[in-house]
Amino acid sequence: MQLKQKKLIDWQKTGFNLKLIINDNLNLRRYVCYYLRQQNGLCADNCDECKFKMDSSISRAELAEVFGVSESVVYNWETGKTPISIEDLLFFCDVAHLSLDDVLVYC
Repeated sequence: MQLKQKKLIDWQKTGFNLKLIINDNLNLRRYVCYYLRQQNGLCADNCDECKFKMDSSISRAELAEVFGVSESVVYNWETGKTPISIEDLLFFCDVAHLSLDDVLVYC
């Protein structure tokens, strides 16, 4: 039997990775747009016909609303000050169509 080493997560680099994904993931952008427009009763359920500019990045305020947290929590995730919870990370990966290994950075 071979001994395994425990992987340690570099939360600061993972946070930076989250920030890059937040600014450049169309699946996440579409979900955030859909979520916020549904909340306000403005969405027609068809993202392909939506007039919203899909190439714009997601603000911390928008992401915070989707995750039900404050903007400062999102900022802390992005800077690695506070690790994102496993539930929020799994949700983030699901919405962005990514695997955990696409987001996590190991030491």
